[in-house]
Amino acid sequence: MTDIFNDILFLFQRFGWTDVLDIILVTSIFLILLILLRDTEVLVLLRGVFFIIVLLALVTSLVDLPAFSWLINSVMPALIFAIPVIFAPEIRRALEKVGRAGNVTLFTRRRDIDEDELRKTLDAVIEACGRLSERHHGALIVIQRMQTLRDYAQTGVPMNAVVTPELLLQIFYPNTPLHDGAVIIVDNQVVSASSVMPLSASGVLNRSPERTMGLRHRAALGISEVSDAIAVVVSEETGSISIAHNGKMIRRLNMERLKNTLHAFFQPIESGRGQNLFSQLLSIFQKEKSGQNKDDGGEL
Repeated sequence: MTDIFNDILFLFQRFGWTDVLDIILVTSIFLILLILLRDTEVLVLLRGVFFIIVLLALVTSLVDLPAFSWLINSVMPALIFAIPVIFAPEIRRALEKVGRAGNVTLFTRRRDIDEDELRKTLDAVIEACGRLSERHHGALIVIQRMQTLRDYAQTGVPMNAVVTPELLLQIFYPNTPLHDGAVIIVDNQVVSASSVMPLSASGVLNRSPERTMGLRHRAALGISEVSDAIAVVVSEETGSISIAHNGKMIRRLNMERLKNTLHAFFQPIESGRGQNLFSQLLSIFQKEKSGQNKDDGGEL
């Protein structure tokens, strides 16, 4: 017991501020990795890899197995080269998130549209979504913010038309040539229709008890994971309206909440009120929850 106490005391005596910094950096790296991989299927794979490594370490340390130990020691270095191949999509998404988080005002695009035109565009999208929801016509509308969506727009049919409710209703009318895929809006123009969006690889939708969310919702989450765009989805089965942003989805929005949310996402960058976007949305939803708590949109 005395030897253990002396060893602990010796460690504390050698413990300096660089050791504290070292521990904080390592802990931060693991925390960031867990946050980036949260809600993805990679966590299941990581648990399996971690379990196998612990099991092999226990077997090779407790039992003298020279041939088996040699085999494990020879194979383990090869896994270091296999990790980038196995986790390539997740590493790409993590780097994209880091790149978006590192954006500063100096390097971001400025919108070539004034606030009145932007408000008219958002109101046109809101009106169209309301009418599409009443008719149970499925729709996926992606609105560009700071990051360009040029590559995704090139997968669809060029439009370059001013955003109006009638245009969006016509595009998403069932069984028309352009009703499948997404509409991409840049500034006050529909730049493309029937565009192909990346599907989300996260397990967010898989955990939902409802089965009314299909490819449109996966595509909305997918484009929100790889860009800072706002994706508005109208469900064909239920007519419910959802918004996807940053890999999360706000569901079952009524018209008032849809309007408040979209306008909050597109507040001017120069706004000096000192209140960030998420606090604005949180205050909006808290006010509405106090008045109507039955229809909880929530975040998946």
